Amino acid sequence: MSAADPSSLVVTASPQETSDWGRRIGEICRPGTLLALHGDLGAGKTRFVKGVARGLDAAREEDVTSPTFVLMNLYSGRLVLAHFDLYRLDRVDLETLGFYDYRREAVIALEWAEKVEEKLLGDHLRISFEITGEHSRRLMFQARGKASRELLDRMNLFP
Repeated sequence: MSAADPSSLVVTASPQETSDWGRRIGEICRPGTLLALHGDLGAGKTRFVKGVARGLDAAREEDVTSPTFVLMNLYSGRLVLAHFDLYRLDRVDLETLGFYDYRREAVIALEWAEKVEEKLLGDHLRISFEITGEHSRRLMFQARGKASRELLDRMNLFP
């Protein structure tokens, strides 16, 4: 990783803390924000998106579900949240999924983003989730472009 792609690490001690980090990001997202979520099953990706939805005033956390079988859920608030889940796909065609229909104006949360070639995503905030205990998680935020660097700056994660 280069200085052009800054990163920051956060450790959460509970599902609520993971959700709260999502809320913090949702509160400062701008149109076109792409959150590329990586991590194993149960690592906290959907929990994090619940917080993003809350931060966007798009949905109550309990109303946000993983779109594993429908592939995408939409939530409307300050900005539209397009929540994609690629878990069940062997081959990913972003255009067929409707990804580009929302790329410029919505906030996109893309679960299982590792199934897509990173260069196809453009500017995005890569968030890797690691299970570190029964309720604890390690979240690595990595900026992948100018807008995502600005998003990290607004989160005040750097010393």
